[in-house]
Amino acid sequence: MAVPAAVVVVPLGVLFLLSGLIVNIIQATCYVAVRPISKSTYRRINRVLAELLWLQLVWLVDWWAGVEIRLYADSESFESMGKEHALVVSNHRSDIDWLVGWILAQRSGCLGSTLAVMKKSSKFLPVIGWSMWFTEYLFLERSWAKDEDTLKSGLQRLKDFPQPFWLALFVEGTRFTPAKLLAAQEYAASQGLPVPKNVLIPRTKGFVSAVNNMRSFVPAIYDMTVAIPKDKPSPTMLRILKHQPCQIHVHMKRRPMNEVPETDEAIAQWCRDMFMAKDSLLDKHLAQGTFGEEDYKPIGRPLKSLLVVISWASLLSIASYRFFIWSALMSTWKGVAFTTLSLFLVTACMHAFILFSQAERSTSAKAAQARVKKS
Repeated sequence: MAVPAAVVVVPLGVLFLLSGLIVNIIQATCYVAVRPISKSTYRRINRVLAELLWLQLVWLVDWWAGVEIRLYADSESFESMGKEHALVVSNHRSDIDWLVGWILAQRSGCLGSTLAVMKKSSKFLPVIGWSMWFTEYLFLERSWAKDEDTLKSGLQRLKDFPQPFWLALFVEGTRFTPAKLLAAQEYAASQGLPVPKNVLIPRTKGFVSAVNNMRSFVPAIYDMTVAIPKDKPSPTMLRILKHQPCQIHVHMKRRPMNEVPETDEAIAQWCRDMFMAKDSLLDKHLAQGTFGEEDYKPIGRPLKSLLVVISWASLLSIASYRFFIWSALMSTWKGVAFTTLSLFLVTACMHAFILFSQAERSTSAKAAQARVKKS
């Protein structure tokens, strides 16, 4: 049953922002005090801290909204998940693809060491953006002249990462929309390229750089394909907050890094071929409603995220109650005004978070086509 967004945004926002600020403060302290002494120890501590925050979003999907994520993978791919470094390359189908990746990483035991290549503005998001910065996400400006060195140095820093990590790369560069698909199809037709029906044309420079810089220490590429059943609504953060369930299908295929060619142009073509294979796979899914039930792998709904949310809620409720009693904050008009302003700021932050998750969905076909050409 749907729940009015305003009813849940404020309490969930208070919980997420207060616990997140606590996590951010501890992350900052460790960054200053621990990282200069031992980067490996800092990364191990930060992995736990990041999970304490990010598991709240996992809880939203698993326990609040009841989103069903159906994973399809062959046995080799499934058994390798979480046991090795991996470059995860996915199509960008919905507003919450990044969160779907977090769910799969959590099930694989590597949520706290999940990384991604993100647009630079992401790191300024209160709490979640700051936690990503401390966790060594890579932030780019979407200008290759500015991003080439930033990406290379960021990838090289991962060489000595002490635990298995996933680095997510959305090489389409933007979310899938009909307008962007039209632009991609027009461009492909004009260039004599295969015309896609379900994916956008990948922007290969970042992928080529990732392969060249990670080949020596990352053994595999995880080819991840996300599909939304045609009879189901597209998932959004707002739907999740409103307690509206949905279903997402994910196909995961492990591709050994040593199968990727050596030259830049060959790597770029390998990436384009992978996306045309995704296009065919999505065609099959559209027709059959599944990626193949013989490859379906149940991923369950672990209690960990529920226990973390209950623990945070209990701790913060007790602390808040004692603070209000001690300060008598609600007994003066200044206290009431301060509390009202705080709740307003929480609502504004959550609204910004929802809008951020929806960014670029309305990009025009003309703008999208210009972006395709630049790639």
